[in-house]
Amino acid sequence: MHPGKGPRPRRGRPLAVSGLAALLLAATALTSGAADPGLASGPVPSPSEPAPKPPSGQPTPLLTRADVDRAVGRLDGVVQDLMKKTGVPGVAVGVVHEDRVLYLKGFGKRHVGEPAAVDPDTVFQLASLSKPIGSTVVAGAVAGKGADGDGDGADRGRADGRGADGGGAGWDEPVTRHLPGFALKDPWVSGHVTVTDLMSHRSGLPDHAGDLLEDLGYDQAYILSRLRDEPLAPFRATYAYTNFGFTAGAEAVARAKGVSWQKLSEDTLFRPAGMDSTSTTFADYEKAANRAVTHVPGPDGTWQAKYVRDADAQAPAGGASSTATDMMRWLRLQLAGGKLDGRQIIDAESLRHTHLPEIVSQPPRAPAGRTGFYGLGWNVNYDNQARLRLSHSGAFELGANTNVTMLPGERLGIVVLTNGKPVGLADAVAEDFFDIARYGKPTRDWLALFAALYEQLDQAGVSPTDYADPPASAKAARPGGAYTGTYDSAYYGKATVTTGPDGLVLELGPEPKRFPLRHYDGDTFSFETTGENAVGPTGVTFTFDRGDTAGKLRVEYLDQTGLGTFTRR
Repeated sequence: MHPGKGPRPRRGRPLAVSGLAALLLAATALTSGAADPGLASGPVPSPSEPAPKPPSGQPTPLLTRADVDRAVGRLDGVVQDLMKKTGVPGVAVGVVHEDRVLYLKGFGKRHVGEPAAVDPDTVFQLASLSKPIGSTVVAGAVAGKGADGDGDGADRGRADGRGADGGGAGWDEPVTRHLPGFALKDPWVSGHVTVTDLMSHRSGLPDHAGDLLEDLGYDQAYILSRLRDEPLAPFRATYAYTNFGFTAGAEAVARAKGVSWQKLSEDTLFRPAGMDSTSTTFADYEKAANRAVTHVPGPDGTWQAKYVRDADAQAPAGGASSTATDMMRWLRLQLAGGKLDGRQIIDAESLRHTHLPEIVSQPPRAPAGRTGFYGLGWNVNYDNQARLRLSHSGAFELGANTNVTMLPGERLGIVVLTNGKPVGLADAVAEDFFDIARYGKPTRDWLALFAALYEQLDQAGVSPTDYADPPASAKAARPGGAYTGTYDSAYYGKATVTTGPDGLVLELGPEPKRFPLRHYDGDTFSFETTGENAVGPTGVTFTFDRGDTAGKLRVEYLDQTGLGTFTRR
């Protein structure tokens, strides 16, 4: 699938988030069906205490254990079939029901061409599945948990963290109290934007603001400092998915505690929950001996381990790595109100708060359609029986795709981790699982649906101009000296144009990335974009307001919010 294509734009990924959420709405109407029990793979003994009750306000569970067992018994075949259809190299899957791990298994290879197999303890990059993990960490931190995770959530204001009054940030505190240099374009919004606003994508920042800076090699501090340049949509009235907005909210909570994000995550969640192979740093992922590397399909459709994705700059939003084993502990905690093995790890009310809608992410598309929401690190939906459904997908175009989906009222959830770029497998496994639990079989070809969506998203942001085919009447370029020199942008920093053996070269980023320029027409050139948000060839147009020397250059794919023009020094 996607043969011959390199990475495509993450800038169009907000459509993925809302589009995936909308598609998932179609799968939420789960009711109990005829039972055809199957045997689970690798069942874990039941805990010593009774399974936790469904969250308050949820309808009585409709799925029986036989329904769930039927779906679990079919998972081997579902995963193997989807791997065969897509070629995705490695997959790990786990299922929790009523606080029991009913299924935990790895498939395929950690690295194409090498013998090491994926198992439940293989470390995968989670991509945006980091967000619900990040919101779990924040839920624990704002509820007043200590480093050992045994606080009662009452010592720092309200248990839900809405108004923590000392020793840390609360959900509804302005982030500037703890990130004093943080600002957005509007001064009033800067002073009022909260952790909730940023972590639910309702701050007004444009989609994926800051992601292109990350591709150029800028660090987190620089990227957060430049969000003040981004144009804003109406505050708290607009949903737009922003990795670095989410990151700013999470970092404010860590700063309030006086620790790094990794330290806060370890102290609040990973260590208390026994998630020993989970981290938010790329270095920890890289040094893991049992690690699944990222893969993309090559020109002939064969999967290749070609790219490395370091997401440290957006660690709370996309930088976590974990195993299926660890994710089962986290999923049990989510479905049990923050409790794990009899111990309250995360305050129940604070965790429940992350599961509530904060902003409409997808209005209904038809009179009978349902509204999609975003909470705090979660896509939040409700089915026709008023049951809460929580989900999130993670997608690195450079080679990872993940999914978590859970029905808290059914005490049921699934996690799917893969080491291949998004082609629909992770999402389809989850949808097939829930369909089989209700109907005994999938209700539609979920892989085809998600594959088509990802294919559509792959084309988002691609230039309408075919730079490989200059017009027949193309004008000649000026002499190289008319273009060479140093240009500046308040947002993107320095751009340098030099001449090399093969023509002009554009250098961008703090440790300059070199992009050879290819002439297209007159004062317009093109280059091949790279990185997570690559869009294929993009244009560079020089404008002349100083006689024979260019005064400005505009980079097409950097100009999506009007910030892609550089001025000569």
